[in-house]
Amino acid sequence: MALLSVRNVTRRFGGIVAIDDVSLDVEKGQIVGLIGPNGAGKTTLFNVITRLYKPDAGELEFAGKSLLHTPPHRIVRRGIARTFQNVELFRTMTVLDNVLVGAHTRTKPFRSGAVRARAHEVLDYVGIADFANRPAAGLSFGTLKRVELARALVAEPQLLLLDEPAGGLNHAEVSELGTFIRKLRDDFDLTVLLVEHHMGLVMGIAERIHVLDFGRKIAEGSPDEVQRNTAVIEAYLGAEPAAA
Repeated sequence: MALLSVRNVTRRFGGIVAIDDVSLDVEKGQIVGLIGPNGAGKTTLFNVITRLYKPDAGELEFAGKSLLHTPPHRIVRRGIARTFQNVELFRTMTVLDNVLVGAHTRTKPFRSGAVRARAHEVLDYVGIADFANRPAAGLSFGTLKRVELARALVAEPQLLLLDEPAGGLNHAEVSELGTFIRKLRDDFDLTVLLVEHHMGLVMGIAERIHVLDFGRKIAEGSPDEVQRNTAVIEAYLGAEPAAA
């Protein structure tokens, strides 16, 4: 049974369909890619899964139970955590306090010595322990991305949603990120659903990939299968002109 199951989900904004009849499964322990051109509906689907958006149709199940009646503030407790394409942090709070926010649905993190110790461990794991007492404001974009990741990890999720984690990284950093995501999956016993435009990263680490275009799923399969798929090539590069 899939850890996450999305069935025939549709989400509209007014008269505009952002995602249309999308279905996909994410198996426990996998790294799964969700790709597509800009505006394909990838982040919208993340927002539906985390209940920031209510779907107009369809079903969502996590660990065999529906997510449709789970309010957004309960999603982390269900075992789903995420990062954002545009970093969402409390800029005047310290890095440590931002990370502690991630544990608020499970305990009282600001009063628990054990949770604070765990937050320090996670900050060390993602490589930013030295910034623990610094305000988030003024830190580099890459560091802020790591703060978001630490906040997600301290919530002890089963499923981690990563929204464009390679944004702003250079080629060498992207290569290191791929190795790090695999290690993260293994060390924390995670399942990862990854939205990313950097195709080298996705093709290098994902066991399975789903492709969206204009809100509809146009392909799924292994990285090799997706790279050879005609519909995927056309979505990214445009269709070949018809022969005269």
